[in-house]
Amino acid sequence: SLQEKKIFAVQGPYPIIRRLLWARGWVERKLPRADRQLKQRLGSREKRRLETEQSGDGAEQGEAVLNPCGGAQPSLGTTEPLHYPWPHHEEEEQEEEEEDEDNEDPDGIHDFMSFLVRDQVPNFLWTIHLGTIDRELLRKIKVVNRYPSVHALSTKEGLCLNLQNLPWFEQADPNTFFPRCYRLGIMEEQEAFIEDFRLTAARSLLKLALEKAGDKLVGTEQPPKSNTGPATSHPMPSTEGPEIPLSPQLVEEALEVCEQHLDVLGHQDIDRKTPSPCRTCIDWDHFLQGYYRVAHEGARLTLSGAQRERCQSLLQRLAEQLPQLSMEGNLNIWILKPGAKSRGRGKAGGSRGCTQAPHRGRVSPSLCSPGIVCATRLEEVLQLAQGCTTPLGRVCEWVVQKYMERLLTIFGTKFDIRQWFMVTDGNPLTVWFYRDCYLRFCSQPFSLRHLEHSRHLCNVSVQKKYRTLPHQDPRVPPEGIWSSKQFQAHLARLGRADAWHQVMVPGMKAAILNSLRCTQDHMGFRKGSFELYGADFLIGEDYRPWLLEINSCPTMSPSSTVTRQLCANVQRDTLRLVLDRKDNPRCSIGAFELIYKGAAVPPCMTMGLNLMVEGCSLKKP
Repeated sequence: SLQEKKIFAVQGPYPIIRRLLWARGWVERKLPRADRQLKQRLGSREKRRLETEQSGDGAEQGEAVLNPCGGAQPSLGTTEPLHYPWPHHEEEEQEEEEEDEDNEDPDGIHDFMSFLVRDQVPNFLWTIHLGTIDRELLRKIKVVNRYPSVHALSTKEGLCLNLQNLPWFEQADPNTFFPRCYRLGIMEEQEAFIEDFRLTAARSLLKLALEKAGDKLVGTEQPPKSNTGPATSHPMPSTEGPEIPLSPQLVEEALEVCEQHLDVLGHQDIDRKTPSPCRTCIDWDHFLQGYYRVAHEGARLTLSGAQRERCQSLLQRLAEQLPQLSMEGNLNIWILKPGAKSRGRGKAGGSRGCTQAPHRGRVSPSLCSPGIVCATRLEEVLQLAQGCTTPLGRVCEWVVQKYMERLLTIFGTKFDIRQWFMVTDGNPLTVWFYRDCYLRFCSQPFSLRHLEHSRHLCNVSVQKKYRTLPHQDPRVPPEGIWSSKQFQAHLARLGRADAWHQVMVPGMKAAILNSLRCTQDHMGFRKGSFELYGADFLIGEDYRPWLLEINSCPTMSPSSTVTRQLCANVQRDTLRLVLDRKDNPRCSIGAFELIYKGAAVPPCMTMGLNLMVEGCSLKKP
């Protein structure tokens, strides 16, 4: 093993990786866990304190740290750039129970071999936390499963920021695959969100007015239901409300706003010196209160024949300009997420007290509850934003994203897709797509009238806290997971067998590549290394995929029968691709397929440049 340079180290609960490398004749240099060494030196009081701290977020504690002299040492932090937080965003697995390594090595042979190579530098490292590895040693390891800096791609705020610049890299519009998103801690983006919320409310009022009048806008009808179960489920607000309808002026104001917005989209305001008319043309506070009554309390509206025609015409013209009009619905729901955490973690509201106003006819989100929250009122979002508005130099804590109200469901239940892909080189950018993926279901039926996590967050770590209710459709998988093959069979029963290969897979590949292209310059790559990612997608009613986020270090802990097999397969195929293929380019790489390999780009000089502009003035003839 020493001569063949087959020494590896595994940091974290990856028994599959360990067994696969053993089978290849590799020897493990085992890593002592830093927390065990610390506990041996601490008294009982300090030991209890350490255990208490670790129980809060195990992903940040108890990691072995390699150092050049062997053994382990506590992590002393990182010197990564300050514009992105160090890696709270990763979908780490420390909360999952680690398998007993003693059961994997009953004869102790691997322990003995590990002892023999205890002072050797590993040639291959598979780790959860790259920041805990000594940088001097890291430079000596040839193959590592992590890149030094991927925050631009794998944090919600990093993706939100960089996708705004996509048109500079590709002829692509991020609004066609990524729900519009804003960083609340940046004042300019907070103001843009406020304008977006108001404009969405105006469009939503026109949709509600048409629905209450019995009309449907062309292109927004729900797909037909099938005998195998409902393809979509969108419970709407109760029509019970005040007997006296709201003033027709509310519809007139919404029409005026949408007409002004169309002028802006058509660049007809390019020479206007006054502020955006969408911000000043009506009393927005009064308008939003009226909209809330219609959308959430069932207040009635009356439409004249002329107004009905204007509503239809305006919405159809807006649909040509706004790619997200068909999926945004009419309740103006937005989802607030911690900008750099995964699995629904985070603390909303910081240290502020909980100030919750009652809202009739729906569940109000608590701005003091942990993790992701949904909100339908502007003041709720801004209340949270007050605690994280910062100067441009500091990372903001929260992002707000338009919630997909019109999405594809299965048996009336929301689901998302976890899609793996791998980057094996940054220059030239080389991307591999994994053909197998899986679906994650919520544990309760989808409803826009109830905003609980059990109905709206598909994360396994969230849904495992809830039990399936009796009124849940019995066809929803008990473990909450489907393979992509099961999903394709379901689509075939709906008569849309073509949607997977013709719409969803190409859309997911395009979204992944577009995200990588606009973040590539902000990521740190190293030759010989690689990284596996997990992208999360929702599917619209038209079967188009919408990217939600990209996770570095996606979980490999099996949560179901389906993921037990799929996670083992993707780990097996990863080693085939990054190790076996170097010696045998024709070896099997399983379900991975190469979807992009760009041209190599010469390294840019970042220092010592002497920039100068030379020229002469033009003279009139």
